[in-house]
Amino acid sequence: MEIKLVRQIKAFEHFLAVQEKSKGTIGKYTRDVKAFVLWLGDREIDKKHTVDWKEHLISSGYAAVTINSMISSLNSFLRFSGREDCQLKFLRIQRKMFRPESRELNKNEYFRLVHAAQNEERIALLLETLCSTGVRVSEVKYITVEAALAQITEISMKGKIRTIVLPEKLCRKLLRYAAENNISHGEIFLTKNGKSLNRKQIWQAMKKLCDQAEVDETKVFPHNLRHLFARTYYSQYHDIVRLANVMGHSSAETTRLYLKTSSLENARQLDTLGLVS
Repeated sequence: MEIKLVRQIKAFEHFLAVQEKSKGTIGKYTRDVKAFVLWLGDREIDKKHTVDWKEHLISSGYAAVTINSMISSLNSFLRFSGREDCQLKFLRIQRKMFRPESRELNKNEYFRLVHAAQNEERIALLLETLCSTGVRVSEVKYITVEAALAQITEISMKGKIRTIVLPEKLCRKLLRYAAENNISHGEIFLTKNGKSLNRKQIWQAMKKLCDQAEVDETKVFPHNLRHLFARTYYSQYHDIVRLANVMGHSSAETTRLYLKTSSLENARQLDTLGLVS
């Protein structure tokens, strides 16, 4: 990798940090740009080569969504570098009407996971917290003793602050757990060493429950609890604008993606219409 490009990528990384992008976003963008630069080798950055890279990704079997994500990263870098002339168009993806049944965690499966975690109170309570509030796994740090006492918390993510109301029953369970574990203030979900639980630790803890809960592990990951919250909330209140605010989405269109049902569920809904004699 040429020294000039190495410096550009470093400067790009700093630019993203100044723009207050999350660490995850910065890491993703820089990884994608480095992958392009390594593929490019000694060749110059020009429109022909960026188009060739796009074709390389397609022929390599990457999913269209992944390719568009990598294009987004590269386009951002090209804009930063003053090379808008080399930017790429995204692949056109037909919007899927239904969410695959194999990926949809339902309420019964969720409760089986919670039950399977009863001997590990921390993970059982964490599952209930994620699913009953719709918070992202990266926002668990905002579930504090103070928040449980006030039954409300303010979450600051991606340059936005949103207020989350915590269910009263959940707050009672959080405060009891905190008292039993001598947590008098601050974050409630901590490791044995008193550090914040990270995404990987939460993911691994959830995966360990799959066999006992008899739930396909492909359905079991933190973000799927957020999907279940969104679908359950909408089925109860049918207010997508309010749900978008709770979820922290800038657009209701993003929220709609969370509300996709499986084709099987859609068939059940059609059956209830009673239009077949």
